[in-house]
Amino acid sequence: MRSHLCAATPVLYILWFTMAQVAGQEDREKTTALKDLLSRIDLDELMKKDEPPFTFPKTLEEFEYAFNEYGQLRHIKTGEPFVFNAREDLHRWNQKRYEALGEIITQYVYELLEKKCNMTKAILPVDATEDEPTTFIYLSPDALSNPSKLLVLIQGSGVVRAGQWARRLIINQDLDSGTQIPFITRAMEEGYGVLVLNPNENYLEVEKPAKSSPLPSPPEPSDEPAEKRERKDDKEGKKKREFYEKYRNPQKETETERIPIRENGSSEEHVLYVWDHFVSKAAAKNVFIVAHSYGGLSFVELMNQREMQVKNRVCAVALTDSAHNIWLQEASKGTQDWMQQHCCNWVSSPEPLDTPLDPMLPDCPRVSAGTERHELTSWLSFNSIFRFFSEVLEVKEDEEMEETSNIVTTRSSSLKSKHQDL
Repeated sequence: MRSHLCAATPVLYILWFTMAQVAGQEDREKTTALKDLLSRIDLDELMKKDEPPFTFPKTLEEFEYAFNEYGQLRHIKTGEPFVFNAREDLHRWNQKRYEALGEIITQYVYELLEKKCNMTKAILPVDATEDEPTTFIYLSPDALSNPSKLLVLIQGSGVVRAGQWARRLIINQDLDSGTQIPFITRAMEEGYGVLVLNPNENYLEVEKPAKSSPLPSPPEPSDEPAEKRERKDDKEGKKKREFYEKYRNPQKETETERIPIRENGSSEEHVLYVWDHFVSKAAAKNVFIVAHSYGGLSFVELMNQREMQVKNRVCAVALTDSAHNIWLQEASKGTQDWMQQHCCNWVSSPEPLDTPLDPMLPDCPRVSAGTERHELTSWLSFNSIFRFFSEVLEVKEDEEMEETSNIVTTRSSSLKSKHQDL
């Protein structure tokens, strides 16, 4: 018995070794197929395998949302606020849904500007041809003809368009805090003309033409018999398909390219263009500006380009959590001095509203906006900004009256002296 066992041991060892080789070969083949799979599909893409199609409603009604009497976005059936995570573990799909709703909100705000605020569009560039991309701004009926006051509104960067401060606030809080409509309405009530800029509409996005697939390269010559090679190819192809079938092809987003809008390809270009073609030609004696976040940077760049014009026309500038930097933007000493006298920056801070804060740079006074949330700084500074404008204008008018009085007194004294001499 022992001799039989000893004789069988080499055979068992050979069998075990052969099986290990076969198993190892299968593992290597699986590993090769998996590597090939991962080289074709990014790991992030694998997580998108269960995404529903990127097909979303085109109107608020189809989304089953509406703004209530308080300007809050609510679900038509449940009355609940907007829910971002409509589907768990599908962040990209939820984000695409949110962006689709955001585009509807943009059109909704445009309608409010036109119907509620009675504003009209002006197409840019002003001399645009029929086949070139364009953008637009909004003007009140008296924006260019009002002889006294003009208010210019400039939002920050990102997805927000004309009439918006923050899309997040419009969707999650209300229209008053997220749009510029309260500023427009208040300005009109106080006798301002109003001009609403659109600094983030800088390009036309078009779909890229489909690329033609390259022809497959001919197979390398092989010494293997054709039948054996075909069986091998079928075997490898079957194993690859088994791996691929585990993962549905993720949705591919449409590839697009951007065609810049002439002379409006950036926020800075847009603000400069609107100044040259609208603000500088407006009849208003006193121009006022509200600029949020990146809009403040664009304003400082305007001063760099049109310093004397701005000083002669602009009465006061209200910045809200401005992103400008006078050193990085290389603002002149004259610009810095002028900003100290004519600008005020309401910044995010835990301090109460209008509390003076230490200046970080020698440009303009900084006060608290009464909130630590960047996107809320414009809305919570609303009343303070209009009070600031009124105070600055009152001081300016008093100075002008004093100068006029001095001129009249001087002339009167001169005439009296001349009469006495005679």
